[in-house]
Amino acid sequence: MARKTPEGPEPQYLKVKNHLREGISAGRWVPGDLLPSEAELTQSFSVSRMTVNRALRELLQEGMIERVQGVGTFVAQLHKISSSLTVRDVHEEIVERGHAHEARVHLLEKIRATAEQAAEFGLKTGATLFHSLIVHLENGVAIQCEDRLVNPAVAPDYLGLDFAASTPTQHLLAVAPLSEARYTIEATLPSELEAKLLGISRRDPCLVVKRITYSRGIAVTSVRLTHPGTRYLLQGSFQA
Repeated sequence: MARKTPEGPEPQYLKVKNHLREGISAGRWVPGDLLPSEAELTQSFSVSRMTVNRALRELLQEGMIERVQGVGTFVAQLHKISSSLTVRDVHEEIVERGHAHEARVHLLEKIRATAEQAAEFGLKTGATLFHSLIVHLENGVAIQCEDRLVNPAVAPDYLGLDFAASTPTQHLLAVAPLSEARYTIEATLPSELEAKLLGISRRDPCLVVKRITYSRGIAVTSVRLTHPGTRYLLQGSFQA
C-alpha cells in the first residue's frame, strides 16, 4: 500500500528518493558505490525520467549522492555527509577561523607493527606500517599533536609527501575514500613526548581523539590527535 502524506498519497518522486535514501542508510550501497542508473530507476518504479531526476536532484542537494556526467550517480563519501561527526582537516579548521596554519614534521618512517597495531589493521604482527608524527600550529601556537599509522597498501606514496605543504588527512581522503570511521574521545594527560612537542606541562589536561578509518572495509589509518585543553575546542554537527 502506498505511503500517504497529509495531502494524500506519497508523490512518485518520493518513492524513488526514499528507496535510495533507505538503501544508503541500511548499507546496501556504501560511500563510493555506483547507484542504479536513471533508466533502471525509471523502469523499476514505472515513472518518468523527470520524476527520477527530481529525486536524484534532491538527494544531491542534501549531500547524499554525487553525480558524474557521463559516468553515473554515486553514494557521497562519508566526509561530505553531515549526518555524523565529520572527519575534518585541521588545516581547514584553522583557515576557516582566519588564522595561519603551520605543520612541523617530527617523524616520517616505516615501522614493524606490534600485535595490537597489526590487529587494528587486520595484518600480521611485524607487517610494515608507515608512521608519522606531526605538530600543527595555529598562529604559531601548537594546538594538535598528530601521531598516525598508515596502511602502506592503501597509501604507498605516503612517506614521500611534503606534509608541511598538505596534511595527511587531505592525502588519505583523496587516495582512499572514507566509508567508515570509529572514534574515542577522552580527557587525559599528555605523554612526556606529547607535552614536549606541544610546549605544555605533563600536568596540563588534554583532549585526545583516537580514530581509525576504513575505505571499503580496509583499514586505512589509525591516528591519535592530542590537543591542549586550554587551546582547542572540539566542534561537530549532528543531523537526524
